[in-house]
Amino acid sequence: MTIPSPTRSASREAVSGQRPAPGIAQWNLPAEETAMELRMRVLALPLAIAVAWGVAHTSMPHALMRVFLSMWIHESGHAVTAWLCGLPAFPGPWFTPVAQERNWIFVLCLTAVLAFCVQRAWRSQHRVAAVLCGILLLLQAFGTLALSLHRAQELMIFGGDAGCMVLGTLLMSTLYVRRGHVLQRGWLRWGFLVIGAAAFCDAYATWWEARRNFESIPFGENEGSGPSDPNRLVSEYGWAVGTMVHRYVVLGALCLAVMGVIYVLGLRRRACRSTGAL
Repeated sequence: MTIPSPTRSASREAVSGQRPAPGIAQWNLPAEETAMELRMRVLALPLAIAVAWGVAHTSMPHALMRVFLSMWIHESGHAVTAWLCGLPAFPGPWFTPVAQERNWIFVLCLTAVLAFCVQRAWRSQHRVAAVLCGILLLLQAFGTLALSLHRAQELMIFGGDAGCMVLGTLLMSTLYVRRGHVLQRGWLRWGFLVIGAAAFCDAYATWWEARRNFESIPFGENEGSGPSDPNRLVSEYGWAVGTMVHRYVVLGALCLAVMGVIYVLGLRRRACRSTGAL
């Protein structure tokens, strides 16, 4: 008695056009993965923002979220803004030391790094990364050459909560990297999503509430680091409180608009691939 080979049987079914008998479960791994990815892209971002927004309106959970997540993005916002203005800085816990004068060796080194990133990303066909690095080069040129030192320091102070919103948006957007990207293959993008949502909502909830209640603005002294950012913007740089609130709220709204565009484009790309349109 001859037992038919599974390979030959499968090839005969393919040639004859016969389908497997009904009732036999068929597992299409690529299709299942694509469907799961699409569901995650639909739900993950709104859910992360909703949860982080809710936590930002609590007491103890909000404090923990700030200590372990958003505080680091806030300080990184100060540091990145300083770097783009030619000021060396190092983000630390609750305080970011920033040089008082521009360092042109630092400026040249940062320019070289950004230019190399543009060239490397473009040659690797990572067009979005190349464009982002190119934008950073333009921002560095403006912040270093066009802004006075006084204005650069002012912008660096504003860059704390502003960095929470902008950097938080960039972190959340990594959820929609293209298929096969190193972030898409691992779990790193999920960590970035959580951190980004926490940072964005922590900062934006403060200034959204401040539209109706100036008392919610964190004026005062930070232990070990001097006056808070709002204090410095108002007392040292002459910002009106209403103007300060308006600028933060508008920036947060712009970040939400950008995130909405990324969300729609990410869903559209994945939906097209799942249906074979691309």
